[in-house]
Amino acid sequence: MATTASGHRHNVPVPHPEGHNGRLAAVQSLAVLRVATGLLFLWAFVDKTFGLGYATAAKNAWIDGGSPTKGFLSHVDVGPFAETLRSWGGTWWADWLFMAGLLGIGLAVTLGVGLRISAITGTVMMLLMWVAEWPLARTNAAGEPTMSTNPIIDYHLIYALVLIALAATAAGNTWGLGERWARLSIVDRNRWLR
Repeated sequence: MATTASGHRHNVPVPHPEGHNGRLAAVQSLAVLRVATGLLFLWAFVDKTFGLGYATAAKNAWIDGGSPTKGFLSHVDVGPFAETLRSWGGTWWADWLFMAGLLGIGLAVTLGVGLRISAITGTVMMLLMWVAEWPLARTNAAGEPTMSTNPIIDYHLIYALVLIALAATAAGNTWGLGERWARLSIVDRNRWLR
């Protein structure tokens, strides 16, 4: 409602202070978040494949026979699924699924394609890793502190929420191949591939 000089009130649409620039900044921010998240998954894949010495030592590189899951899963010592997860560590199928997930999610999210599938598979991966760390526990099986900083929300859940938000907002359309991907006939017929 605006007031004229004579004191009469009448309805005048007031433009949103952010307008077009605010929307543009929002979609560009999501695009930056999308690319950064995709590169996070791709980096993990590359480091585990070649043993670049960050999370994976050269002697444990996947291409040299190392296992990308053994180191993490063999040390699971907390939570109701600890024994099961330890038994998965180092198995060929766990290694291949984990690495295919890192590569597939990383490429799709970086390029802005298949964000719905990436959100689902990435969320499953992150939830399994959350279960492996079991941040609900204050101590492990040996009675030592787990160093959990929050009993529920940890970085795995944040990554999952980011993947879901990117898919829900079609973040691949800005600085990505999302629109081209959506026009493919198979994707157009099967919207779950978006």
